[in-house]
Amino acid sequence: MSISETKAPATDFDRWVADEFTETGAFTALVILVQIVEPAVVPLCSTYFNVIGDEFDWGEITVLFAGSGRDWSGACFFPVTATDGGPLDNPTARLRLRELESRVDENRLVMNEGNFFDKWGRRLQIEEMQAQ
Repeated sequence: MSISETKAPATDFDRWVADEFTETGAFTALVILVQIVEPAVVPLCSTYFNVIGDEFDWGEITVLFAGSGRDWSGACFFPVTATDGGPLDNPTARLRLRELESRVDENRLVMNEGNFFDKWGRRLQIEEMQAQ
């Protein structure tokens, strides 16, 4: 049984993961947890996991992220698949995650290429600030 069969998705994240799985099938989610301190977004840590269904929701994700030991306020998800479809193998996922971390360290706007959510599962977007 999936979320879509039992109830309407409750958060932007829930809707995104259900739509992404329907469109793509199984995938790997590269994730960067961040602390949002206006006007900055500071990367804290990263991880990846394989999504093989839409049977989880934002509440379960927040429990997973609580294990990071970090005081996070946002998470950015980048869905990726292997060249032949499906989730990445572990070595490839680690490599892609390190590459993503470097890109985000250089330019926070890279997070707009992913799916960025606040700690309540609401969609966010990074806006460029003018230097003062």
